[in-house]
Amino acid sequence: MDTSLIETVNKLQEAFSTVKVQNPIDLPQITVVGSQSAGKSSVLENIVGKDFLPRGSGIVTRRPLVLQLVNSPGPEEVAEFLHLPGKKFTDFEQVRKEIEAETDRTTSSKVALSPDPIYLKVTSPNVLTLTLVDLPGITKVPTGDQPKNIEQLIKDMILKFITRPNAIILAVTPANADIANSDGLKLARETDPDGLRTLGVMTKVDLMDPGTDLIDILSGKIVPLKFGYIPVVNRGQKDIVANKRIAAALEAEKQFFENHPAYKNNAAFCGTPYLARRLSQILMMHIKATLPEIKSKISQMSLKYSQELTALGDPMGLEDTASLSSLMLNVITEFTNEYSTVIAGTSNDISSEELGGGARISFVFHEIYASAIRSMDPFDQVKDVDIRTILYNSAGSAPSLFVGTAAFEILVKQQIKRLEDPSLKCCSMIYDELVRILTKLLLKPVFRRFPKLREKFYSTVINFFQKCMQPTQKLNYTDNSSEACYINTGHPEFITGNRALAVVAERMAAKKNPPAIMDTLQGKNPNDKAKPPPPSLQQAAALTKDPNQDLIDQSNQGFFGTFFKQKTVPGQLTQAPTVLKPSGNLSEREQMETEVIKLLLLSYFNIVKRTAADLVPKAIMFKLVQYTKDELQRELLTELYKKEAFDEDLKESESVVARRKECRKMLEALKKADEIINSV
Repeated sequence: MDTSLIETVNKLQEAFSTVKVQNPIDLPQITVVGSQSAGKSSVLENIVGKDFLPRGSGIVTRRPLVLQLVNSPGPEEVAEFLHLPGKKFTDFEQVRKEIEAETDRTTSSKVALSPDPIYLKVTSPNVLTLTLVDLPGITKVPTGDQPKNIEQLIKDMILKFITRPNAIILAVTPANADIANSDGLKLARETDPDGLRTLGVMTKVDLMDPGTDLIDILSGKIVPLKFGYIPVVNRGQKDIVANKRIAAALEAEKQFFENHPAYKNNAAFCGTPYLARRLSQILMMHIKATLPEIKSKISQMSLKYSQELTALGDPMGLEDTASLSSLMLNVITEFTNEYSTVIAGTSNDISSEELGGGARISFVFHEIYASAIRSMDPFDQVKDVDIRTILYNSAGSAPSLFVGTAAFEILVKQQIKRLEDPSLKCCSMIYDELVRILTKLLLKPVFRRFPKLREKFYSTVINFFQKCMQPTQKLNYTDNSSEACYINTGHPEFITGNRALAVVAERMAAKKNPPAIMDTLQGKNPNDKAKPPPPSLQQAAALTKDPNQDLIDQSNQGFFGTFFKQKTVPGQLTQAPTVLKPSGNLSEREQMETEVIKLLLLSYFNIVKRTAADLVPKAIMFKLVQYTKDELQRELLTELYKKEAFDEDLKESESVVARRKECRKMLEALKKADEIINSV
């Protein structure tokens, strides 16, 4: 069997480990999972043919162990650790001690776990070329000083390895326990529910109850797996204590299967030697299938880290003033250009998922502000009774003959005043959108690289925005005041008084006959009958009418009848109330005047709202948005282009320096990996 592909993957693992970076490539590997007492260690030691794994009570495997087995024709059996380059171990008892020591070096206590793998290579004529990852055994109940969540910690570590699509799962299960409760198979099922990349190993077959066997499990009738199951017999605790040699244990295992009535016909497919051959074969075929994907992934990752390294830039030499000056100028220029393009909608980073930049500004203008003022109803706050009161108050001491212009202007100005607050809020919302653009631009790599420069940019631009807000708000306030200063009743879209009168007359005609309406408009009482001819002297003498009768309102319905309801005594004056408020329903004349006022008010307010919807966005664009686009670069140059501050502003963050080193290490590892793949 050609095992060069397995050795190639081993070299790839070493390439990333030697430069101390996390392997970004999902390399094919066999991960060993099972409960703490399932016999994982015994399986691995039987495959290697050596006692080399830590043993004892509790969790003994606290770090992943990447075990690289390399078949060598030479007689020597040698172990090497990747963290001890050049040092070779021939005494496997020393290998066990080094595993324990290296585990303790990276963990805080004797019970702590660490996800950092230990790499161990064993070169021997007695092993098949194979790579296995031994993981901590699953434990249910914490003991001693173990954390209370030890089970979850171990599961999380195991899942980190077996969730990788290229991981082959070696699920170890004791044969003398119910397979339905197998911890190893349960975890395997979480990430490989169909069993397509799982191989089951049944240990402790010799400890099963007499008369029972694994035939149904091995045939896949219970829990089917693509790679099936392999039964093995390991040394028991008694054998280990007695220092029974692994060679003797393997011979005993062979005899067990060859002589067992349930397994003897298929003994060639049982035991540790067959398990090792099967694992080597599965791993080699898996590597062959995934090699093109690995090569492609290496190329993609190389490109990614090269681009990131370019974005991080070369380390800055603080003594090179010319370079610092050029860099600062470039940052300011690129920032202001990007600011302008984001607002204009010509940026290269246009999103297909949500609105941004200038599109959000347009949304505020047309969908939020314009919609808000279009929905403003003047009669939400002004009721008919209020209009009646204003009509009387605006007439002063001489009651008006008809609708007063002063009342109309008072009402219109009140409504125009209502537009001031939405206009100023619109300014604030556009300001917030500009800050949103600023915040997004400050996420660029150059500002992560120079955090002090980012702070300076943010404070400078914010101050500039705030300076621009004052004239913007003032212009909106001026526009609103100008609108209220002159009520242009000559506007071509204004309904005019005559037209309003006609419209109201038409509406009221539906309730009363037209002649009566016209009489009302002309100041006549439609209930009055035609006056008789003047009486003769005789008739006049016969009359007993009080000469002051015409001064008395017999019906208490004088001009202010709806304000002053009090019984009068003929010939006597009563004191006016301290407060005069409307009472009762509107008279027919008051109703007519009120409806005309309302129609005029609605007509003019609609004109004002359309004007505001047009002028307010223009004012904000002129004084805030466009002005910042035009003048931002000048502002930044004035405030930030100061050579004496370059050393401080262009000091790289520690995270960027560290990330640059990581990228260089990763590129170094990827370069080695690419050379290894190309040599296959």
